[in-house]
Amino acid sequence: MVRAPLIKNNTDRQRFEMEADGEFAYVDYRIDNNVLYLMHTFVPEKLRGRKLGDQLAKLALNYIQQNKITSKIYCPFITAFVKSHPEYSAWNGNLTTTID
Repeated sequence: MVRAPLIKNNTDRQRFEMEADGEFAYVDYRIDNNVLYLMHTFVPEKLRGRKLGDQLAKLALNYIQQNKITSKIYCPFITAFVKSHPEYSAWNGNLTTTID
C-alpha cells in the first residue's frame, strides 16, 4: 500500500511542506503585519507529475480560509491554481492575488 505524503505547516521554515521519496516539496510563505504572503512553490524534478503542487496549494489556501487570514499571492503556480479552481477564485476579502 502506498501512503500519501503527510503535508504539514513548518512554521520554523515558514513553509507548507511534504516529504516523498526522501525529498521535500513546499510552498514558501512569509508573514508580515498579519498578512500571509504565498511566495513560491517548489516540487523536485523526481516528484513532478504527482499533483503534489496542487495538494500543497489546497493545503495553503484551506489554511488561509479556515484561519481567516488576509493573504497575498506572489507565487505564479498558486495564482494559476486559484484561477483554475472556482472554489478558491470565488473568495472575496481574504484572498488577494498579486503578481509582481
